[in-house]
Amino acid sequence: MNVFSLKTTLISLALLSLLFFYTGCQRKTTLRQAAADVEFWLIDPDRSVLFEKQNTALNFGKATGQPPTIDVDETRTFQSIDGFGYTLTGGSAMLINRMTASGRAALLKELFATDGKNIGVSYLRVSIGASDLDDRVFSYDDLPAGQTDPDLTQFSLEPDRQHLIPVLKQILAINPNLKILGSPWSPPTWMKTNGNSKGGRLKPEFYDAYARYFVKYMQGMKAEGIRIDAITIQNEPLHPGNNPSLLMQPEEQAVFIKKSLGPAFKTAGIDTKIILYDHNADQPDYPITILNDPEARSYVDGSAFHLYGGNIEALSEVHKAYPDKSLYFTEQWIGAPGNLKGDLAWHVKNLIVGAPRNWARTVLQWNLAADPQQKPHTIGGCDRCLGALTIDGSTVTRNPAYYIIASASKFVRPGSVRIASSLAPNLPNVAFKTPDGRRALIVLNENAAAQTFLVRSQGKVMTASLPAGSVGTYVW
Repeated sequence: MNVFSLKTTLISLALLSLLFFYTGCQRKTTLRQAAADVEFWLIDPDRSVLFEKQNTALNFGKATGQPPTIDVDETRTFQSIDGFGYTLTGGSAMLINRMTASGRAALLKELFATDGKNIGVSYLRVSIGASDLDDRVFSYDDLPAGQTDPDLTQFSLEPDRQHLIPVLKQILAINPNLKILGSPWSPPTWMKTNGNSKGGRLKPEFYDAYARYFVKYMQGMKAEGIRIDAITIQNEPLHPGNNPSLLMQPEEQAVFIKKSLGPAFKTAGIDTKIILYDHNADQPDYPITILNDPEARSYVDGSAFHLYGGNIEALSEVHKAYPDKSLYFTEQWIGAPGNLKGDLAWHVKNLIVGAPRNWARTVLQWNLAADPQQKPHTIGGCDRCLGALTIDGSTVTRNPAYYIIASASKFVRPGSVRIASSLAPNLPNVAFKTPDGRRALIVLNENAAAQTFLVRSQGKVMTASLPAGSVGTYVW
């Protein structure tokens, strides 16, 4: 071989090597891009996979066959989302606060941060005074029997300074944008017709004092560095059998809002949202009755619901009547000991999917934490409420509600907007566009066997499959 031929051969080999290298890089880049098309997190009720990111490469392209199809249409938008989370009861705060410092820090990061496997809880409900999942009944102005304090000179947040306020401050250090909803279970007993923490009505002569009680609560929490974004006026106003509790009919709530609470907030410069009702979906006429009063309505942001009675679609009745008012889903409990298969399917279908599809801006589970005996609770309070977490000292067990909320909270961040998604047989689903411009789709497979289905978005199609009874969160 002459020198010229040798040089030509070497140059050809070099060019060929570069071509192979370039082609290989392109292929690797293409594979990386394909693998990154869709992020897929799975919850399988057989407990083999508990909200874990899957390595399955899901890509948009062309699809063959005729499996069920979910069409995601981001040109059709609905309500914005405030967040997904839990009620941080006083009992939950007590159990968390009693953990070791390192255990508590790790748990709060897992719950409220968004990186890695952390689940990004973005909304909490707290009780104004005691709920039935505190270790005792209290208000912020308790007095001996027969005494009253209409000027609230004895008002103090001291009962919350032991556990709730310190835990909230640690949470806000992780997520300063967390939104907090406050709900009372009962006014101070001296304001009530029966002088008891359980049942009774709010005396009309104390409407103004109780309005100032709310104002003092908001101002006191603000002084602690804790902003209360919204309040409901009464937890479960048609259930006076809990301890604590209060009976408050819609006509009473309307008068309290328009004559006392609304004006008190306005005078004090309080911009905290006022939310009606906070009870079951079987009584949509309750909030509608109040919203029919123009004076009361002018102070109201929206209505809150639970689902121990009625159907989730009832929220849409209230939206249809007053589409300019917001809707919130604020409570649903799971009974101990819990059953992931049944609990996951029911709660995802009705709450994670059903509530946003019926205009809810929040989905909150009751409650965040309890001990292995479902304590603490008041005498007469719920003794079967299974926390999202069971906390035994510093040992934490994650229960169904933890995974139910995680399926949405990590990716459907505050400011996300629900977008249209079609319903396919036995595949309840809901879709969102997130603040960072991605799409998040949550799908439940109600079938008794694995189900393959298509997701169509922006003219492209992805093929996916879910095991029986499982929940998939798809992000792209």
